Amino acid sequence: MKTIRYIQVTAVLAACLTTFSCNNNFLDQPALGVVSDSQLTNKAGVNTLLIGAYAVLDGITTTDQSAWEVAPGNWIYGSVSGGDAHKGSDGADQGSMNDLMTYTQNPSNGFFNSKWRAGYEGVNRTNTTLYYVKKASDLTATEAKTIEAEARFLRGHYYFDLKKMFNNIPWIDENTSDYSAPIATDFYKPNTENVWPNIEADFKFAFENLPDKQGNVGRVNKWAAGAYLAKTYLYQKKYTEAKALFDQVIASGITSNGLKYALTDRFEDNFDAATKNNAESVFAVQMVANDGTNNIDNANRGQMLNFPYQSPFRCCGFYQPSQDLVNSYRTDASGLPYVDNYNSAPVKNDMGVSSKDPFTPDNTSLDPRLDWTVGRRGIPYLDWGRHPGQAWIRSQPYAGPYSPKKNVYWQATQDKYSDQSTWAPGTAINVLIIRFADVLLMAAETEAHLGNLAKAQEYVNLVRARAAKPVNLVYNYQDENNPMAGFSTTPAANYKVTIYPAGTFAGYGKDKALQAIYFERKLELAMEGHRFFDLSRWGIAEQTLNNYIQYESKITTDLTGGRFTAPKNNYFPIPQRQIDLSTVSGQPTLKQNQGY
Repeated sequence: MKTIRYIQVTAVLAACLTTFSCNNNFLDQPALGVVSDSQLTNKAGVNTLLIGAYAVLDGITTTDQSAWEVAPGNWIYGSVSGGDAHKGSDGADQGSMNDLMTYTQNPSNGFFNSKWRAGYEGVNRTNTTLYYVKKASDLTATEAKTIEAEARFLRGHYYFDLKKMFNNIPWIDENTSDYSAPIATDFYKPNTENVWPNIEADFKFAFENLPDKQGNVGRVNKWAAGAYLAKTYLYQKKYTEAKALFDQVIASGITSNGLKYALTDRFEDNFDAATKNNAESVFAVQMVANDGTNNIDNANRGQMLNFPYQSPFRCCGFYQPSQDLVNSYRTDASGLPYVDNYNSAPVKNDMGVSSKDPFTPDNTSLDPRLDWTVGRRGIPYLDWGRHPGQAWIRSQPYAGPYSPKKNVYWQATQDKYSDQSTWAPGTAINVLIIRFADVLLMAAETEAHLGNLAKAQEYVNLVRARAAKPVNLVYNYQDENNPMAGFSTTPAANYKVTIYPAGTFAGYGKDKALQAIYFERKLELAMEGHRFFDLSRWGIAEQTLNNYIQYESKITTDLTGGRFTAPKNNYFPIPQRQIDLSTVSGQPTLKQNQGY
């Protein structure tokens, strides 16, 4: 019988398995879970493998990990650890997250092992695709090149996510000897190699070989690869290379479904399932509700905990925005942010105020993006009614008075875009890994580093001008007793946001202009999983996050004892489980990160 190559943990291959009848020759048939080369070295087999590589973009690979541990938007690792939000709920619930808020985590925390495994499962599936696409005989050269480019894009993404999390990671590709064998000793490569050049090479190949448009909107295209390659250059401080690509992406980029890259008029369109895959969507993990599976595996399961407590959403009170984040949205008389001292005049909150007691929200000027990002007492919570405050919060003293909002579905369309198949909601809201506002702000950062401050300000002002459009204010309801009846023309708060006047960044100089750009990223991309990784790569995580802990600890109890120590906490620890598994001849191959 022909030799069978074992494909590790790729569940999607079930579609490829041949079903054999029970007869006297059954011992001559391949075992279930084992796939022959002949089943994979063809167009159908390779496309099935590629779909399998896409399938784990949501991080869900096994049944022994919780979806939130591997959520593709990195809400725990990027936003909770980055100070956008508290873990939420109460101290006993999901206690392993507590260490990530206070930077006291250790390598045995199971969250890190789950995240590592999810990333390398994606790597394994892309490698398997790349191995077999070279053997498929019925693909045209163009078809083979496109599949290879898609697989290399996905591999670049999985490695980028691992790199920004753990820094020191092993590179394994389709040419690694017997990479798919579950116990091969040469699988355990050292994590001392600089993998950035390999990530660059994958995205560069994808940029040069992917089509502009795709038949399926969920498939990646040339311009998503260009944006991701530019981001890869930016993370390495290769500003000249990054600028050249950002220029191309901004001028010529289109989505996989053929829309010219642009900022949507409505900020909220990026977080509404009814308006997803719009002109601002560069690279998104596709989500769908009510897909007939009777579970929410494809419905943003990684965010299932992140809805107000004891509310119409049922569960679970996690991911509560911080007061520090809320204060960042206060604006001055001219509509500009308080970049240097935003915590000096806190936005009024309802801490300690019962939902039964009266409360008047803050009436000073605010950036309207606040109320599309954060649920706060007295302000319309989409079309669910005004946020009632304490009644929707599990423990204000522990995690503060606010609720998340960008991940929440609308009441009017909940039958279509929410999924109630399990104990907490799923949604059809896509997870945006890169959107065009992010591209513009990364380009602004690049231009500032190169001394092009006017261009940097132009990009920032595009983002701020969108925020200032009347359609992006949150308005009071037409009928308070029927929130789904629509909104009035009366703003729900005192909103004021403006662009920076001409010459502002030039007057600031490079360092202060960068500070303004960094702050704009905080405002625009809050609660989207970016903050921790931004602070780390900028080299300001220690100062910023210790200031955050010092301020926020006066409001809540969950950060008590927290302390960020650089360079240790700039990255998360290599999972101890993986170090143990890498042991060869009594010595671990993987090395632990500094300080752990």
